[in-house]
Amino acid sequence: MNVQTATLERDITPTGSDYEIVRQAIEMISLDYREQPSLETLAEAVGETPSSLQKLFTRWAGLTPKGFLQAVTLNHARRLLDEGAPLLDAAFELGMSGPGRLHDLFVTHEAMSPGDYKSRGRGLTIRYGYHLSPFGIALVMATDRGLCGLAFCDAGEEREAFEDMARRWPNAAYVEDVAATLPYASRIFDPSRWQADQPLRVVLIGSDFQIRVWEALLRIPINRARTYSALAAEIGNPSASRAVGAAVGANPVSFVVPCHRALGKSGALTGYHWGLTRKRAMLGWEAGHFQPQAT
Repeated sequence: MNVQTATLERDITPTGSDYEIVRQAIEMISLDYREQPSLETLAEAVGETPSSLQKLFTRWAGLTPKGFLQAVTLNHARRLLDEGAPLLDAAFELGMSGPGRLHDLFVTHEAMSPGDYKSRGRGLTIRYGYHLSPFGIALVMATDRGLCGLAFCDAGEEREAFEDMARRWPNAAYVEDVAATLPYASRIFDPSRWQADQPLRVVLIGSDFQIRVWEALLRIPINRARTYSALAAEIGNPSASRAVGAAVGANPVSFVVPCHRALGKSGALTGYHWGLTRKRAMLGWEAGHFQPQAT
């Protein structure tokens, strides 16, 4: 497999080592928010000057490191004030009304037939390519009917990410075709191109139960979150929290189908297939690009 990494059509994201710098800063802010680390402290920790970190972080997140820290701190304050509610779930829900749902991507989706799913991809041609994104390298997969896979990895992990995704549909034919997947990558990570008259078409390939869970994920608004138990109740199976969690973890279209907005029973940020720090990064990126509005 000849792994290539294509740049996006516009310079809207940090690339290469820039993502690692931003990732480290987000992790430090998320874990050490009680210490209220200064810009200087963050810059020293990631090996940058304060001014360069400020510019890089702001370009990436749409707000400064201080603004990101304030958002994290406010979320925790709300959590503490809202006794009896799931922790982080309450933090995302309270007082936030973003400009819309993930359907602001104007996603239209269809599901493969049960027969297509059971055949494990037989007769299906999946084109794939690697692209730079706000969250490291994105592996984008598409059929002639639309986007069917989106995964993430760091440099040097491209083959592992591909094999992880290919195991889901082992009988499919895979063709590396960066030109075919670049239009998807360019649109997914550029909110200015989330347009109602040009919907992003997604093909969901999974079991009936998985597809119901993924459709419930699509209904979670930006700057909000849902617990597995809430998702289970939404699909009419309130006792299936564990199975819902498994379906969330098996979501093949990360970010677009927002499994990063799913939380554990306590409302905590539980594990994420592509890394917990990447999950924090996605939530922070959304917070930066879609500032909450007063209700």
